[in-house]
Amino acid sequence: MGWSRAELASFAGSTIPDLMPDELRLLFVGINPGLVSAATGLHFARRGNRFYPALVRAGLVNSDEPAEAADRLRARGVGITNLVARASARADELEPAELVEGRERLVSLVRERAPRVVAVAGITSYRTAFGHRAAKPGRQPDDLAGAQVWVVPNPSGLNAHETVESLARAYREVARAAGLLDD
Repeated sequence: MGWSRAELASFAGSTIPDLMPDELRLLFVGINPGLVSAATGLHFARRGNRFYPALVRAGLVNSDEPAEAADRLRARGVGITNLVARASARADELEPAELVEGRERLVSLVRERAPRVVAVAGITSYRTAFGHRAAKPGRQPDDLAGAQVWVVPNPSGLNAHETVESLARAYREVARAAGLLDD
């Protein structure tokens, strides 16, 4: 994955397909794809993103390599989508209205696919998209089209106060809620 800055910048505005298993039990919701994700077509693909290492520690996958992990997630009933489909270098390039529009698309997706749990990665994006300014991380009081809603930490390296282990704890908790882990 050796792209120049200009090559990566050419992926701005691109979209990637959702990772969607036939039987969806847990849906992770990112903010939007980064440029490396757009270049590879794989969610959370930027080197240094802690999503897959945290999923390994949580017991959901055996590999932190995005393509291998994606296959395992799909097999376990775990999907990945984003609030905003268009790729950007940073999530702060998004307009609040895009996050609100993304919530509407997410509601439709959840109605159609009926996961048990929706895990939104990022408290700030959740607050903006859902209009719950005082929301706290964890299980939210309101369901979304019949699915439990959880807010989990964003795995981006810009979220410096989280560690792989703290991310793994949060991801393990939503996996348990979705019936994917027994421990």
